[in-house]
Amino acid sequence: MEKLLEFRNVNYFYQTKNDEIFALNNINFDVGKEEFVSLVGPSGCGKTTILSLTAGLLKPSSGEVILDGEKKIDTKKIGYMFQRDMLFEWRTVWKNITLGLELQKPKDIDKKLEFAEQLLKKYNLESFKNRKPRSLSGGMRQRVALIRTLVLEPKLLLLDEPFSALDYQTRLTLCDDVSEILKNEKKTALLVTHDISEAISLSNKIIVLSKRPAKVKDEIHLSLSGKTPLKKREDKEFGKYFDLIWSELTNEKEQKSD
Repeated sequence: MEKLLEFRNVNYFYQTKNDEIFALNNINFDVGKEEFVSLVGPSGCGKTTILSLTAGLLKPSSGEVILDGEKKIDTKKIGYMFQRDMLFEWRTVWKNITLGLELQKPKDIDKKLEFAEQLLKKYNLESFKNRKPRSLSGGMRQRVALIRTLVLEPKLLLLDEPFSALDYQTRLTLCDDVSEILKNEKKTALLVTHDISEAISLSNKIIVLSKRPAKVKDEIHLSLSGKTPLKKREDKEFGKYFDLIWSELTNEKEQKSD
């Protein structure tokens, strides 16, 4: 599989008022094109730091982050979805979706606006085009946020716990929606989540991180039957993957308390 993202011997330190914190310890992993990869690990281990390094918001203390074959991160190749949908309540759905185009002013803006219209129709949001976000459900708001990101045609989507603020039923439905959209649009994704079941149901691969300073403890390649994340939860292997990851994370907590 062709690599889109590579972490090569990445270390990261950050400075506090009183100390230097060692956050990432020799991180190595790859994300292939059109792959869905999840990062799981103990709270505070550095998962979001990895997303920030990928997005070019931070630079490694040592080592290399390579995106699409380039060591200098091109931020236009990155799309970001946050825990909150970050929609502006005073703008319509359409104005929210096209906000990035307003800011970037690409030369092919007419083509991208047409693409935005296509995405709205394709994912059943066209009838909400002129409504304000407050009239949408939580799941619909996140779909709007995803389409806003896709309009800019990023090569890699970074998903920072985008489902965590939603109720359980909405989370399950939205996981199916997001998985379908990313497959249809042939996108690559890197997800940070605390939800092991979510990571298993969505991913081709899961990177398990240790406590800080984070190291790659395990890299689990998944093969589950079922076309959707919800159906994958019914696979008999699902529980085995869950137990494996849970035991690794639980072992981390036990080591920390010893």
